[in-house]
Amino acid sequence: MFRITYFILISWIIVTSCELPARQKNSISAAGNSSAEDTLNAANEEYIMITAAVNLPLYVRHEQAAFKKWGDLTGVKTTVLGNEEWDVQKTIEIIEQVIHQRPSGLLINGTDPGLATSINKAVDAGIPVVVYDSEIPGSHPNCFIGSDWYSMGYHQGEKIAQLINGKGKVACLGLLGLSNQEDGFRGLQDALKKFPSIEFTGKYNDAANLETAAKVSADIIAAHPDISAICGFTSATGPGIALAVKEAGKTGKIKISTVDFEPEHLKLIREGVIQYAVGQKRELFASYGVQLLYNMAHKKNSFSANDAVAGVNPMPVHINTGLIEIDSSNIKYFPY
Repeated sequence: MFRITYFILISWIIVTSCELPARQKNSISAAGNSSAEDTLNAANEEYIMITAAVNLPLYVRHEQAAFKKWGDLTGVKTTVLGNEEWDVQKTIEIIEQVIHQRPSGLLINGTDPGLATSINKAVDAGIPVVVYDSEIPGSHPNCFIGSDWYSMGYHQGEKIAQLINGKGKVACLGLLGLSNQEDGFRGLQDALKKFPSIEFTGKYNDAANLETAAKVSADIIAAHPDISAICGFTSATGPGIALAVKEAGKTGKIKISTVDFEPEHLKLIREGVIQYAVGQKRELFASYGVQLLYNMAHKKNSFSANDAVAGVNPMPVHINTGLIEIDSSNIKYFPY
């Protein structure tokens, strides 16, 4: 009887917390407080996603597609803004311009630590803010949603150590200086430290670019002909490493691990060029993130008579969306 009651209660909580937007006016102020003069209507409100590298296929296929799908399903306007490069100043300018538009919520990709001040300005303006993918030190969004990059690196280290039988040289590539990447590098190195016969030769910057990753990997192979493994930390890194390894005629001899599981990654795993990928559930960044923004804007979860004035954040502070591990043992279940 207890189990049945518990199941009914949990089901009710899930349904009510994920309720689709009602096609009616909800009284709410810009700071999230009830107001007779200031109303939100689902057909008129707007949620904005902001990111650097806005046309990066990884972003377009996953979180941007999920964000737009949420808008289509709920009838609420969703807009994606960003610059084509990894230009932090342009991203800051976009955020600060959008603050003046007073959108219903902001979903911001944490692509650079330099975004902290602008993120805090948006929060101080009373706009619900969720940061996703990478946490921004010094920022105070209502919620962060993303993967545990330290764990992604640690998983790579454990897998690579197994693949090279606990001995040999290992290097890694990614975006140096970005907080999530540095967390991943640290996780990798911590995992490798358990194996005294493994030498970590260093971390290298590939600018999240396939051609650069291939060139840097080729340079690593030239400098260390006996390199045992190379690990990647951006969506472009794994394919770039694979290109260099194939051109060196060392497919299977140099082990490769990487983040993400785009079609090119899956193809390379099937071919035996990449041995291991640890992927993110990126669609959840957007679908859960924008739903949390909507819930806050519409006071779906309130904990006081006036959460903003009481200093209460009605969102969860940190959400870890988990990881997906792919290798030869389960590649058949990832068909695209």
